[in-house]
Amino acid sequence: MKYRELQIQTQRDFPNNARTPGFGWLVRAGYVTRENEILPLGEQVLSRLQDLSKNPNFISLLDLSIISNEIETYFPISTGPFEIIHCKSCKYTERIELAKFKKSPPVQEGQLPIERIATPDCSTIESLANFLNLPKEKTAKALMYTRTSDHQFVFVVIRGDMNLSEAKLKNVIGEFRLATPEEIMSAGATPGYASPVGLKNGLIVVDDLITQSPNLTAGANEAGYHLLNTNCGRDYSPEIVADLVQVKPGDFCDQCDDTLSIISSINLATRSNFNFDNILLALADTHHDDKGLTFPKSMAPFDVYLMHIPGKEIDTLLKAGEIYDQFQSAGLAVLFDDRDERAGVKFNDADLIGCPVRVTVGEKNLKNGMVELKPRKDGENRLVNCQEILIALQTQTC
Repeated sequence: MKYRELQIQTQRDFPNNARTPGFGWLVRAGYVTRENEILPLGEQVLSRLQDLSKNPNFISLLDLSIISNEIETYFPISTGPFEIIHCKSCKYTERIELAKFKKSPPVQEGQLPIERIATPDCSTIESLANFLNLPKEKTAKALMYTRTSDHQFVFVVIRGDMNLSEAKLKNVIGEFRLATPEEIMSAGATPGYASPVGLKNGLIVVDDLITQSPNLTAGANEAGYHLLNTNCGRDYSPEIVADLVQVKPGDFCDQCDDTLSIISSINLATRSNFNFDNILLALADTHHDDKGLTFPKSMAPFDVYLMHIPGKEIDTLLKAGEIYDQFQSAGLAVLFDDRDERAGVKFNDADLIGCPVRVTVGEKNLKNGMVELKPRKDGENRLVNCQEILIALQTQTC
């Protein structure tokens, strides 16, 4: 394909909104716009990637540092929208909202009598813990929802030092929404001081650590009061016990006990569905140098960047056109830079675009029946006889 046909517009500078180096190079090389819209050159890569994806080993062919599980494949990137939990030891990988982790059971102690105490202006876990001089893990956090399918009031209890994973709760009870103040009061609870003790007409769902945590301080369902020493199973009975809380930095892997990491990522694939735009970004972030993109041969938009340097005595464009036809007949994908531009401009653009090899047709070398061949990632140029250039390309490893 000819350069002019693709209307490639390379950029001299990185865009101000370049969220990663790879994105900046894609914009500069004319693959995407600053608004991340795919341009014709980018479409060439996506088309090649789509063809390659028919190979069952496609992801491994990309030569990317990925993290994955049986369902999803991710590429770590600092600005990625997905927070992924990953264990470097056993390779456990999961979205943060669904990840499992090892929960340390609290020190066991005998169940103490329940006690109602005044706690003025303590409608949050923080204010309650400060007022009573208690660690947050000795409190019970109440969250209240309404299941959308049947309007069932749902009362959730987790430990005060943890955060609910709404994704895990959804997997347990189905779709839900926040309960209204009227729904909360109808169930016998009091916003800010809610308790599962004495609850009526509510589905009580507790995190599995609650059943192991004795003598927690919970609301008294009365404004300004809490209950000391509430115990799940003695003072209230949950209908559902499940893993409901979200992992946090420093938690340990449930499978191997190593520390879990939180990694920002983009999604590359879900089972057999691929996100080709993200794969292009991952390739650009991985394969570039200080001059531009350095795509692997199988992933590049073209096999060869063919260019001519205008001459005074020889029609280099005509000869380059003959070589272009020869390459195409041999089944090579060629980007033919047929512009009447200075050599320096073309060399810079060739480096930016990142095809695995560049072939330059110039007057000086043509006088000796030679053209210049330069692999993109190799600093050495070499001269090849025009009659042997096709063989040289077919044996070239890039």
